[in-house]
Amino acid sequence: MIMEKVQCGTFALYSLLCRHAKLSLLPNQQAADEELPAYKFGPSTGTGASSRFRRFLEKHKSHRTALLVLVLFGAAIVIGDGVLTPAISVMSSMSGLQATEKKLTDGELLVIASVVLVGLFALQHCGTHRVAFMFAPIVIIWLISILFIGLYNIIHWNPKIIHAISPLYIIKFFRVTGQDGWISLGGVLLSVTGTEAMFANLGHFTSLSIRLAFAVVVYPCLVVQYMGQAAFLSKNLGSIPNSFYGSIPDTVFWPVFVIATLAAIVGSQAVITATFSIIKQCHALGCFPRIKVVHTSKHIYGQIYIPEINWILMILTLAIAIGFRDTTLIGNAYGLACIIVMFVTTFFMALVIVVVWEKSIFLAALFLGTVWIIEGVYLSAALMKVPQGGWVPLVLAFILMIAMYVWHYGTRRKYSFDLHNKVSLKWLLGLGPSLGIVRVPGIGLVYSELATGVPAIFSHFVTNLPAFHKVVVFVCVKSVPVPHVSPEERYLIGRVCPKPYRMYRCVVRYGYNDIQREDGDFENQLVQSIAEFIQMEASDLQQSSLASSESQSYDGRMAVLSSQKSLSNSILTAVSEESDFAEPTIQSSSKSMTLQSLRSVYEDEYPQGQVRRRRVRFRLTPSSGGGMESSVREELMDLIRAKEAGVAYIMGHSYVKSRKSSSWLKKMTIDVGYSFLRKNCRGPAVALNVPHISLIEVGMIYYV
Repeated sequence: MIMEKVQCGTFALYSLLCRHAKLSLLPNQQAADEELPAYKFGPSTGTGASSRFRRFLEKHKSHRTALLVLVLFGAAIVIGDGVLTPAISVMSSMSGLQATEKKLTDGELLVIASVVLVGLFALQHCGTHRVAFMFAPIVIIWLISILFIGLYNIIHWNPKIIHAISPLYIIKFFRVTGQDGWISLGGVLLSVTGTEAMFANLGHFTSLSIRLAFAVVVYPCLVVQYMGQAAFLSKNLGSIPNSFYGSIPDTVFWPVFVIATLAAIVGSQAVITATFSIIKQCHALGCFPRIKVVHTSKHIYGQIYIPEINWILMILTLAIAIGFRDTTLIGNAYGLACIIVMFVTTFFMALVIVVVWEKSIFLAALFLGTVWIIEGVYLSAALMKVPQGGWVPLVLAFILMIAMYVWHYGTRRKYSFDLHNKVSLKWLLGLGPSLGIVRVPGIGLVYSELATGVPAIFSHFVTNLPAFHKVVVFVCVKSVPVPHVSPEERYLIGRVCPKPYRMYRCVVRYGYNDIQREDGDFENQLVQSIAEFIQMEASDLQQSSLASSESQSYDGRMAVLSSQKSLSNSILTAVSEESDFAEPTIQSSSKSMTLQSLRSVYEDEYPQGQVRRRRVRFRLTPSSGGGMESSVREELMDLIRAKEAGVAYIMGHSYVKSRKSSSWLKKMTIDVGYSFLRKNCRGPAVALNVPHISLIEVGMIYYV
């Protein structure tokens, strides 16, 4: 199986399990989601021990909660790597300045490393697409450099070191050193922790190409370099604290120092970008507070920047660097974090063997036991370093895990409240097509997390205001546990009430690796999709079997519709117009001082010609009007006129509070933890890229 491109293996495996078993605690799955091509991997027989084990996990909520906590812990550890890796990489590369004749003090070295780290994080908003072409040459030059330095040291200091490649020497090593040798495995772990990062690119390259690169290039270069350092130390035992830079010949010291610094920056940049990606995935699966994702490149997919996370990472990284001032202590923390991630990932891989691949439990247990024995030896050695810096990833992971679980728990409680307080369809039908209020021109997009039913904010709105838009669309933007959803399968369109009500539902589906681009074309795509649904429904209802079922359910039948159709096949023709966004609507002859001042402020903020917007008008395709029923034409014309009148976004401004009868733990979780996270994260309008000028917020109090 070629795993989807993710930076955090635990979340990839967890989402894979959620697609094959009902393990998700957020009940927003739909049957249509399972029809996505990426949803299932291989046939599901549903028989034998695999099926019984799957039912065992699904039956008990405590088991599903335990899996969620474990995956959150693994993800939190990986995010912690985003703090530790830049600190240890930059400080290790800068340590070469202490091997020169003008040896710098620890304080001077720390200042230089801090400046480099601040610069690294300060430039994140620019993206990496401008300099990304240099990353591969830097890494290749770095690998070639350490290869030749290793060969030089082997030949110059101790050619017999080549015999160390025999596994007999590790047996002799443990026989002589005993417990000290076992504890040293925590340091040996650092020699392999960076190599597994190559497999985070399994979406950009094939698994075969990565295996070849590792086996043919990376592994030989690393082994030769480590053997060269061992040969150097065999004759220079006093150089152990700075063995790498001490083993570099003086003639090539500065070029190697420069390339080592650049390689450290490249590695740190890769981990920071990976941390952004992991946090975005956590947010997509409802396990992280709302964030603003900025796309740093219009042409390269997946390059993102999260402002608040960037500055938090910078502060924590500087705190680690300044607080420890020792790469050995930071290395202890980094090694423990990596082995914990491996340990957790192995456990989820064993679950995948049973639940997804439907192999025997014995085979999964054999795999788990074999790998855990090896990883357990390293984990036990790394745990001995907890007092010497190893506590840092554990503390960071614990805080992050608590925050993510509190957010997920509050989101579940809020969703459950919405689910149990949906507006009755019978109540809507009793109001009639006018809903008992004035229906004004325009389209009202009512945002909700509900994939079915009418949210409570709609009834709260119409009972307090005497008017609403002529066309109503209930929009649900949700993430499904697949890496990507193609644009052709993104929109699910359905009808909520009979045709005269002009009420529709749109479920917008994204994968956890998908990007919601700020292209401003969502409204046009939505109108086209609804028009295609109206046409498709009309053709289907001509069949007597479907016509008889029209009155049975108005909120169940939904269709996957694509907005990517060519104009020749679409029922609507889009006419694109470009107009100055800043074109003043105030007449120049106006003598009102207030209006003139408003106009001057508007022109200062939006200079003429600086900002332009794309305005799209729709009209019926001439070829489609011949055999169209009058009711269908009237509904389409109402949709077109509503689009021209304008689109408003209605969202709930919610306050979540615990009930008075709740336990003290729940009150602390909801009233303190969840409330704090909601107040200090991005609003839903920002996270969903809703234009502020068209936003209407409806206040709601949720007692959960």
